[in-house]
Amino acid sequence: MAYNDTFNHERKRVFVKHKICRFCADSSLKIDYKDSKTLAAFTTERGKIIPRRISGNCAKHQRILALAIKRARNIALLPFTTAKIKTKQSREL
Repeated sequence: MAYNDTFNHERKRVFVKHKICRFCADSSLKIDYKDSKTLAAFTTERGKIIPRRISGNCAKHQRILALAIKRARNIALLPFTTAKIKTKQSREL
């Protein structure tokens, strides 16, 4: 019983700022597979699509964005992955 008495059971309130979908907020922004500069902002350095919990997109725009990124990859506007050249020396180390 003494163990439970030593701890303060009050909970701190943490306020989380919710991310807003930038395509919903600004209607002039359009998702287009030909706009590689905009699509590159939603991919990592390794070429992976950034998930919506990190990017802040809504589900509707995340689906459209993923489709546009895949189309841009197929016509070589965006890379599938980064090219890493493995040399014989790096394998020996």
